[in-house]
Amino acid sequence: MAGGRKLGRRFGWLWAAFAVSSYGTGIGFGASPLIAVLVLHSGPAEVAALAAAGRAVGAVVAVPLGPWVEFRRKRPVMVAMDLIRFAALMSVPAAFALGRLGFVQLLVVSVVVATADIAFKAAGGAYLKGLLPPADLLVANSRFESTTWTATMVGPPLGGYAIGLFGPVTALMANAVSFLLSALGIRAIGGGEPLPARKAASRLRARDLLEGWRHILAHPALRPLFLNAIVVNGLIMASEPLLAVLLLDDLGFAPWQYGLVFAAPCIGGLVGARLAHRLVARFGQYKVIRVAGTLRACWPLGLAFVQPGIPGIVLVIVVQLGLVTCCGVFNPVLATSRLDHTGPGRVARTLTAWSVSSSAAIAALTAAWGLLAVLIGPRTAIAVAGVLLLATPLLLPRRENGRRNTRADGQAVVPTGADQ
Repeated sequence: MAGGRKLGRRFGWLWAAFAVSSYGTGIGFGASPLIAVLVLHSGPAEVAALAAAGRAVGAVVAVPLGPWVEFRRKRPVMVAMDLIRFAALMSVPAAFALGRLGFVQLLVVSVVVATADIAFKAAGGAYLKGLLPPADLLVANSRFESTTWTATMVGPPLGGYAIGLFGPVTALMANAVSFLLSALGIRAIGGGEPLPARKAASRLRARDLLEGWRHILAHPALRPLFLNAIVVNGLIMASEPLLAVLLLDDLGFAPWQYGLVFAAPCIGGLVGARLAHRLVARFGQYKVIRVAGTLRACWPLGLAFVQPGIPGIVLVIVVQLGLVTCCGVFNPVLATSRLDHTGPGRVARTLTAWSVSSSAAIAALTAAWGLLAVLIGPRTAIAVAGVLLLATPLLLPRRENGRRNTRADGQAVVPTGADQ
């Protein structure tokens, strides 16, 4: 079975590090806003600023990190980003214990963590591409996707239980420790890593800052995937705060019901990730991207019709299950396609550009949809996002593009046929 393929000891350590940090993130989910509300007594505007500013400012700060990561060994960068996240998050319980915790510190921590997240993902994608042969990348990305959805399903309930017993600072500490354990796991991978083509000490050139975007926008396969991904992710994430208001405030869902309707469907993400490799092996990468990308856009509109009580709970679970299952299939295939179409010499810059754009789009659309909800109500704003999502399949690739071999500097050499 392809999903059970052995990928070696070094990948095993990488996967273990990813898993422990994913579960830590799940346990710490929502801890910072809760600290802002319960400990610092912040209002809605401050909580919204905490959610949006970290992502937006982190995206801007991360722009020069793409070329910085590109010309360095990737594993030390990953360890450094884990340690930075550990130190930033641990500063919160330390300040709380000393009675010095303030909202500005939470804001700074959110920016630091968001920036380190982008740099870690860029380095991690580049490292994975060098660690495994191309035939194993989809298997690896499917395992990461399965772990993400499992952690999303299990982590928040555990975090909620810990917060109920010990307070939100405890969940944040668990998240911090998970990054320390991740750094130790990545350190344990061992083995050598070749120096990048250009020495790390070389002066950063202005053109390096835009190289990732140039590659994405000039590539016939990556450009439509990029546009589709940032619009779909932005609209889905923009609707989440409005859905929370609709379910918890307008419709009177209990907190445990709200948690249930988002935790239970995560099993669909696990199933989708497990199916991704088999579907690509049978139908090809292009068809899976087209079908899964189209289907995932069809579900969110259903959230605008949710009603109180058991029927509403069932509707949200069904809609979320369909959406998450499609995402579970689509996401690892997308991640693999990005690596397939990007040479080793520009992977970090490409992934950084992608992450920066996605974070900025999510922040902007979340703010815009918050204003829209004030004008027309959360249910109608969710419906508008759902209708717009129905048009996003038009952004997907309309034909199959050949996979290209690339040199270490990222330049294309010879077309080798269709994506499979």
